[in-house]
Amino acid sequence: MAEANNDDKDNVNDKSSLRGIRVIELGSLIAGPYAGSLLAQFGADVLKIEPPEQGDPLRKWRKLYEGTSLWWYSQSRNKKSVTLDLRSPAGQDIVRKLVASADIVIENFRPGTLEKWGLGWEDLRQVNPALIMVRISGYGQTGPYKDRPGFAAIAESMGGLRYVSGYPDRPPVRSGVSIGDTLASLYGVIGALLAMHHLRANGGEGQFIDVALYESVFAVMESLVPEYSMLKHVRERSGASLPGISPSNTYPCKDGHYVIIAGNGDAIFKRFMTAIGRGDLGEDPCLAHNDGRVAHNAMLDEAIAAWTSSHDLETVLATLGAAAVPCGKIYTAAEICTDEHYRARDMIETHTLPDGVPVEMAGIVPKLSETPGKTHWLGPALGAHTEEVLASLGISGAEFQALREAGVV
Repeated sequence: MAEANNDDKDNVNDKSSLRGIRVIELGSLIAGPYAGSLLAQFGADVLKIEPPEQGDPLRKWRKLYEGTSLWWYSQSRNKKSVTLDLRSPAGQDIVRKLVASADIVIENFRPGTLEKWGLGWEDLRQVNPALIMVRISGYGQTGPYKDRPGFAAIAESMGGLRYVSGYPDRPPVRSGVSIGDTLASLYGVIGALLAMHHLRANGGEGQFIDVALYESVFAVMESLVPEYSMLKHVRERSGASLPGISPSNTYPCKDGHYVIIAGNGDAIFKRFMTAIGRGDLGEDPCLAHNDGRVAHNAMLDEAIAAWTSSHDLETVLATLGAAAVPCGKIYTAAEICTDEHYRARDMIETHTLPDGVPVEMAGIVPKLSETPGKTHWLGPALGAHTEEVLASLGISGAEFQALREAGVV
């Protein structure tokens, strides 16, 4: 189990992949801020700009502890909170001053919003020609839908994910997390790092990265489009099974639990059938390869379910584990937090909240051998770093107080 020092601010950039990189985060909620979080975890100096008084709405989302979202503490780790009213000329001027020495700006406003405030791409690139700007929106910066508001739920629907999620006799379902937002965050970070490499390796000026939520979902939809293009096949909902790949499904166990089994490799399938006493199926030449098994998928699922239903979950896992057949139980949050493998790989970190109460949160991914990511502190109090950051711009004392009284900070 990883133990974290929440006061380790002086060592944020020690042996960090993104040491010396400054990021200005102008977004709110998930897609933009999660991208900023990923960069902060690997040593970037991320300045999160929040509106005064209320801050990022994420501070009040999901489960709260002492009035602050536990999600906030996790997603905003290693960031510095700076309060600025982006609608005010004074706040806009401060952003431009910060951008002048920044490497990356991240934003997820509706297209046109930053332009209205004089903070769009064309405005900021004049301040800093080497700037890299990640722009995340529902539908992208161009196209007939660009002005529509777009959240992850809408993007998951337009991107094709919702239609294929669930059971064929029921309405489409969503996953329990905002996967459209997090996919967009990942593409935004990839784009920023690609642009940074290009800038440093090839010279020239910076660029902006246009990330659409729906396109981020669409990009992971595998063979959805070529199957329709060539065969006019529309992939439908298939419940817990993996369409076109057999056998791969969720099966009931005798004790009321469920087991996930992926026995779809040719050699794996033979071992699988032998382990459940159906060597006849394992040796059937019609089932030797995936296309043959897909044609008989219903029969195979029935045979497998008959076996799993006669054993409890632990027996199923032990039997298939001994046969090297990929399988697993469906983890709850409680099981994740007590699992030895999670602990061995430092995927559960222990931190301390402002009142001294310990809290656990997810570890950092990916794991780099020489410059690993690290949690130095949890999501900060609103505006905790405003005075410090503005002082670095030469704004201090009476000027800072005047900005505060005017509601700019």
